[in-house]
Amino acid sequence: QVQLVESGGGPVQAGGSLTLSCAASVKITSINSIGWYRQIPGNQRDQRELVAHMDGKGATNYADAVKGRFVISFDNSENTEVYLRMNNLKHEDTAVYYCDIEHWSGKRVDFWGQGIQVTVSS
Repeated sequence: QVQLVESGGGPVQAGGSLTLSCAASVKITSINSIGWYRQIPGNQRDQRELVAHMDGKGATNYADAVKGRFVISFDNSENTEVYLRMNNLKHEDTAVYYCDIEHWSGKRVDFWGQGIQVTVSS
């Protein structure tokens, strides 16, 4: 059973930086894509919105709200780790952040982290 554990969140002042990490319990092979999502408090639709995404060829895609401020990366040299560097944080970045690793083994399998709180004070 693959587990993803997130770390690096917490409180930060507006304008500050954080780096979220998402560590897998094993090295994950056949990765289709990796991504970070967030859920805003009070979101009535209870939906996670895409923040950053990287496909299997390394192409990245970011939500308009975070372009130029956030960077997604990963390290698969040993156990798989996914990162999200967040710069110039804003109050509206306050959310619970989730990492996702999409794996292919004859069918699509998504591994999700448990979520980590980021709180930006203005």
